[in-house]
Parts: sequence; C-alpha cells; structure tokens
Amino acid sequence: MNLLSGINQPADLKDLSLEELEQLAEEVRDEILAVVSLNGGHLASSLGVVELTLALHYTFDSPRDRIVWDVGHQTYAHKLLTGRRDRFGTLRQQGGLAGFPRTDESEHDRFNTGHSSTSISAAVGIAEAMRLRGEPGRAVAVIGDGSLTAGLALEGLNQAGGQATNLIVVLNDNEMSISENVGAISSWLSRKLTGSLVTSLRKETKAWLRSFPHVGEPAVRAVHRALESSKALLTPGVLFEGLGFEYLGPINGHRIDRMLEAFTNARNLERPVLVHVRTRKGKGYPPAEKNPSLFHGVGPFDVQTGEPRRKSGPPSYTRVFGETLVELASEDQRVIGITAAMPGGTGLELFAARYPERFHDVGIAEQHGLVFAAGLAAEGFRPVAAIYSTFMQRAYDQIVHDVCMQDLPVVLSMDRGGLVGEDGPTHHGVFDLGYLRSLPNLVLAVPRDEDQLRHLLATALDTEHPFALRYPRGRGEGVALRGEPAVLPVGTGEELFRHGAGKDVALIGVGPVVHRAREAAEALAADGVEATVIDARFVKPLDEELLLDAVAGADLVISLEENAVQGGFGSALLELLAARNAVPRVFRMVGVPDRFLAHGPPQQLREECGLHAEGIIATVRRGIARVRLRDAGA
Repeated sequence: MNLLSGINQPADLKDLSLEELEQLAEEVRDEILAVVSLNGGHLASSLGVVELTLALHYTFDSPRDRIVWDVGHQTYAHKLLTGRRDRFGTLRQQGGLAGFPRTDESEHDRFNTGHSSTSISAAVGIAEAMRLRGEPGRAVAVIGDGSLTAGLALEGLNQAGGQATNLIVVLNDNEMSISENVGAISSWLSRKLTGSLVTSLRKETKAWLRSFPHVGEPAVRAVHRALESSKALLTPGVLFEGLGFEYLGPINGHRIDRMLEAFTNARNLERPVLVHVRTRKGKGYPPAEKNPSLFHGVGPFDVQTGEPRRKSGPPSYTRVFGETLVELASEDQRVIGITAAMPGGTGLELFAARYPERFHDVGIAEQHGLVFAAGLAAEGFRPVAAIYSTFMQRAYDQIVHDVCMQDLPVVLSMDRGGLVGEDGPTHHGVFDLGYLRSLPNLVLAVPRDEDQLRHLLATALDTEHPFALRYPRGRGEGVALRGEPAVLPVGTGEELFRHGAGKDVALIGVGPVVHRAREAAEALAADGVEATVIDARFVKPLDEELLLDAVAGADLVISLEENAVQGGFGSALLELLAARNAVPRVFRMVGVPDRFLAHGPPQQLREECGLHAEGIIATVRRGIARVRLRDAGA
C-alpha cells in the first residue's frame, strides 16, 4: 500500500503509526530521487532531512506553527507533504514548483529563502509578531550547521536567547554545507563525545542502577543530576545554553521516534529551545552518501549509476577560471584564493589542491571573507575572492568600506553572473553591475567568452585597484583559448562587427550577449541594415572614445546586458552620452526587466528578456521603425 498518495496535508500524518511513518520516509525518498534524476536539483540535502521533515510535521501543526527553512534547498520532502505532491514532477521547471520555499506557492512556506543563515532571524520576528497578536503556536527555524557559521545566524540566536523568545531552533547537523564545513563552530559541533556514545552510556548506567532494590531510583536521580551538571563537558550544548537556549540532543536524525520525543518536549517548553539533530547528507542513496558535495546540486542523472546525463561541449567558465588562476598563481606567489564554503562551485578546488597553503575557505561568511581579503591586500598580497554574484550581495558594505574606500587590490571573481536558471530569483546574479559600478576606485569587467575571461583575470591581478570580474554560469562559447593569459588595457572595448557605415544601429553590450548581437547584426546585414557591434568589455571605466565613435553615426543605439537595466551598463552608457551631448535619436536598453524573474531554463529566460539573436533583431526593427516614424513626423 502506497502511503504517500494519501498525504495531502501535514495533518494526514497524525493518523500514521511509527512503522507507517518509517515506510512513508522511504516512499518520500524514492519520489525525490525519481524527480531530481530527471529535473536536476538539490538532492543530497533533501534526502538527508526526510525523517526530520516527517517528525516536524507530525509534531507541529503547520501553518499554525510557523516552520522556517534555512536556505530552503532541503524542502523537497516538505513540499511533498504540504499539498504539492501532484505537482512535484514540475519541480524547478518553468511555471512549475520552485526549488526553494515560496510564500506565494503554499501557506506552509512561511518565508522565502534561498540564501543561507536567515531562518533564525526571520523566525524571531515571526515569533514576536505571534506574541503581539496573542496567537497560539510556535515558530520553528530549521538551520544547518554550515549556515550556523554565518554571523547573521549568531545575531539571531543572540536576540532570541537574550529576550527569551518563544522559539524553537532545529539544528540539522550533517557536518556539511555544500562542501565540507570549516571553522571552529563546525569542529565544536562535530565533537565525537556526543550522540550515541553519551546517550547509550546514560541509559546503560541508569538501567544498571535500577537493578538494585531500594537504592536504585535515588542513585539514578543522583547520576541524572551529575550528568546534567557536566553536560557542558560532554556535548556542544554549552554554546547554546550560554546564549540562553534550552539544549536538547544530539539526536539521531534518522530515528523518527527519537525526534518525535524531542520535538514534543521542545514544543512544551515556552522558552528558547535548540534541538540538535544529526543527519547524513544523501541518506538512502549510496552515490550521494559517498559524495554529498557532488550531489548537492545536480543536473539530470542516471539513478542506477549516479552518472550525470551530460552532453559534451566547451569547458565551463568556472573551470576556465580555476585553471587560469592556478596558472597565474604559479608565476606570482602573492596570489591567494578565498572562497565562502564553495571551493567546488567556484572552481577553487583546483587552486586548493595545487596551493593549499595559499587557499582559504572561510565558511558561509562572505562579509568576513572580504575583510580578510582586504587585510591580505593591505600587506601586499593579491587575494582573489571567488564568490557567486548573488552571494556577493551579502558583503556589499565590506566591498565599499574595507576594499574600495582603501583602494586595495582585491579581485572579486563573481561566478554565476546573470541568469542562472532553475534556482530562480534568489540566485540570479542580475544586480551586480548596478550595485558595483557606482563605487570609486573599482574596475568592473565582463568577459564575452571563456578566452576573454582568462585575459581579464590576468588583467585583474595586474591592476593596483579593486577589480570585479563577472562571468556566467555554465559552458563557454566554444571559442579557442588563445595563448597565455595576457594583460589587457583597462577601460578598453572592442569593435566586433561593422556593416557599411553602421548608420542604422549600434549594438553595444557586455558579456556573452555580444555574441548574440553579432549573430543578429549579420542576419540584419542580409536585409541591408547597417549595424555596428561593440563589446564594451569594461562597465567601469568605459572606453569613451570607442563608444562615442560607434554612436556618432547611428540613428539607433541599443545597449545589451544580462543584468537589471536600472543602473546597469545601459545606464552607464546613457550617462556618458548625456554628458557628451551625444544622445542618439532613439536609445533602447535591453536587459532584465524591473522584476524578480522566476526559475526556468536560462535560455528561455534570456528569450523572455529579448537577450537572444531573434529578440535583438526584433528590437532593432522596432527601433528603426521608430526612427522612420520620427522622420515622417518631421
């Protein structure tokens, strides 16, 4: 009998026996594996919390009790149990279920997440709102030990414990974030004198004492008091008890009965409680258990072998970046590699293997990572902070105050710039050009392909100023990698194509979209449209001479960028043209519109924004029609 088919809401769990809950866990795990193997997604983290999710929804009453998931990539079981089972096959597909919690998707998703370490702070706010309104129920934050390395999580714990917030924090301790955890907090949580050893010792001692008549129970109580008073020496609980939390655990996160007991106890305590649960990432699927980092975020794969279903093609930008940095570091001992819990995702695992003494994984601590890099740069080193564009947002003040204000030569290598696809709005890196180009002293460059990435990385390491290098997710354009990485003149662009005098349109962009612009211009040339295509390459400083020359003879100018159009490259270009009294008759900006784009295949999202050859052709034709309409009106 299939139990999952009868679960339409969390309340349906409460009629199940313990044995049925354990059977349901296997059915949920099988469904996650089946869908993720077809659609891709975050597999290892979701497999690791199946029993935890069942125990939470069995004990608490969502949505009356508010469950807030940190990051949210582990919520596939949660989605299956909260009325979305019939749509689970659409996971991460355009128009389908999101890969992260979405408040507009279900009343059981209480807070949108996608970046780490926000759950405790959000749950503190939710608990306070419930208190002010006199509402029953509890706020529950589920957070991983990797996310606990971020200062934001500790700030939330500090407030919750200090004001005795009626909050439950479930610490999912799997000794992993995306890659292996680092740092003192992780080491503290991973102490081996916890879990089954202490628990079994306590039980065996009590059972032995109870075997003695008359003195058994008093002795048990005495031992219990002694164990409680020494708990700080035996468990990680002292850290959380010092912050004002009642500490329960550690508990085996794959024993539903143990978690039901712990969660029930926590629910009945009207004060801050932290339940420490130990789980195994990838639980139930041997390939993911063996290599949880590889199966953190995966594309479609073969369930039987665990092998990805990939087509051959050009190397990824990430791979080219990693290999180039290793090459350049061999010639410059000052180069230091820094990442925030993502050596694999950023390509720095290559650097770490070759130069371990010059590699630093700071954990999920982007703010610290940037100030750490600034400290290195202040002492003459050349730190390269490789952080996804969307996560670089977390360290904006540090970029301003600690890097740019001191004009320190820190390289910001921002992978996943632009539309990243199925991870959706929390992960699209479409704001960096806007939030960086206004900063004094900063150089900002966007390579059009994997070859140019190599040369711009060499340029960044040769520049005596902060340098932000932004490149996309996925495979490159398939261009040849020409020679050794060479330093390019800062602030220079390149003309890629010109038909005739280029009097009809100037297509000016940054990033891989300039290749699409060239395709569009070549197609338009067959119809007699005179077009110029410029790769500006640098968003700051702009190649003013090249850009003004391209615009001077064109009736129509179109800027192109895989970035929010507000404040991005197009805005920078228009500011230049306005300052030089060179604004063309018609100017159009093509990029990401003023809204948060949903998840979907990157190419489909680009088509939605008009950032493909056909879209650019359509924009050119509309612009030319506008020019002719103005001429007719004149």
